[in-house]
Amino acid sequence: MTVASPAPGRRERNKQAKLARIVAAASSLFAEHGVDDVTTQQIADAADIGTGTLFLYARTKGELLLLVQNTHYERALREGRDAATAASGPIDAILALIAPIVRCNRVQVENGRTYLREMVFGDAGEPHHAEALRIVAETEDTVRGILTERAGRPSDDAAVLARVFSSTLFTAMAGATSPEITVDEILAAVRDQVTVVLGGQG
Repeated sequence: MTVASPAPGRRERNKQAKLARIVAAASSLFAEHGVDDVTTQQIADAADIGTGTLFLYARTKGELLLLVQNTHYERALREGRDAATAASGPIDAILALIAPIVRCNRVQVENGRTYLREMVFGDAGEPHHAEALRIVAETEDTVRGILTERAGRPSDDAAVLARVFSSTLFTAMAGATSPEITVDEILAAVRDQVTVVLGGQG
């Protein structure tokens, strides 16, 4: 017999409601103005909370960006996984997996680059930083699975290659500083590198 989980109490519901308001407010302001031109006070005002309460959820503006972008990247990863299952070969599957992630990163170019910087150089002890790294690890594990199942690579070799592809993707996105660089151009550059690494095995 399955025991239903107890409904969250009022305090937990209030906490989740505030978190949702913070994410919505920060997401809207960052998208409209860019993370560098938004203050924590503006976010607190838009979320209808005090700055002290805001800092209980994220201590810095960088952590706020991680909080917001992690939500988008998690959604992009799910979309990419679904697309990868319909792709024909390993290279196409990897490109289908990462395409939504690249699109997510390019919605607001400076925000995307700042997110990548925070992911690498942020405080590893902060929960939103840890969540960002978890999403990266899940992406790499999905690539490893594609390589073992579709390219016949041993699991250990596939794990190393997945890390290489992750670095390639990170560099391609971080290096695309101009808003004029398109998602398709970034994906084409990644495809060229992935094809070489896999020896043309598509």
